[in-house]
Amino acid sequence: MSKHVAVLMGGWNSEREVSLVSGRECADALESEGYRVTRIDVDRDIAQVLGGLPEQPDVVFNALHGRYGEDGCIQGLLEIMGLPYTHSGPMASALAMNKAAAKRLFFGVGIRCPQGKIAHGDQAGQPSPVERPFVVKPNSEGSSVGVRIVGQNDNDDRLIEDDFKYGDDVLVESYIAGRELSIAVMGGKPLAVTEIHTPAGFYDYSNKYTEGGSHHVIPAPIDAGIYQEALEMALRAHEVLDCRGVTRADFRYDDTEGEPGLLYMLEINTQPGMTPMSLVPEQAAHVGYPFGKLVAWMVEEARCDA
Repeated sequence: MSKHVAVLMGGWNSEREVSLVSGRECADALESEGYRVTRIDVDRDIAQVLGGLPEQPDVVFNALHGRYGEDGCIQGLLEIMGLPYTHSGPMASALAMNKAAAKRLFFGVGIRCPQGKIAHGDQAGQPSPVERPFVVKPNSEGSSVGVRIVGQNDNDDRLIEDDFKYGDDVLVESYIAGRELSIAVMGGKPLAVTEIHTPAGFYDYSNKYTEGGSHHVIPAPIDAGIYQEALEMALRAHEVLDCRGVTRADFRYDDTEGEPGLLYMLEINTQPGMTPMSLVPEQAAHVGYPFGKLVAWMVEEARCDA
């Protein structure tokens, strides 16, 4: 009898709509691969919903993004319930979601990251703790939600109330000029390097999930040594947080003075998007894992950490 997979999607945070698309795509693909699928739009009663299913799932496919689905909360619940699940465990998920905490670990293993400082809500209206140009981002959000760039020639370098819309802590980092790169790690192996071209603005929420908002080039046309270094840094980040399953590491590559330039790790995503425009499915297909085979692999690799 085929495995019964519960696909968790939706949730109640800022990334709900993206998660619904990821969940739908994954559920459809799993059914095409022969799995029996139950689709669950997650709310705060998820423990009761899972426990009340007529047939308990063999595996939970976690297609949630953002808070509660990506930060160790749902992972801890599934550990308690003894339900094997996809992606990383509670500790790795919590560390990756906390950008400042993850960066401290990255620095410790020699991964270059932009310099930055944490600012708190009571600093709204005060000058940035980092000189221009800088980037302000919520410390615990994904999908570039709430990210703001302040350029070298911008007149006002103060933090604003809206910077703290998604939490009392924000990470203020030096802006790194250059190119946007991304690397997926699957089963302890980095897949490829993708360069992301964004015609207008930067690779924000809208450009990530709007058709035509960005263009992906795989493999990235960069210096061969830098390409290899990016693969190694993505794997090192995956390993230092003790991630499993599939992750995606995001980089800036400063080649403004020519190649080879300098790579800077921005963050690692333990619940990367699985939409038709997402980077991980593209890279998996590039190395011979079409979407159905990718999600089936994720189900077969699912487990509890405990």
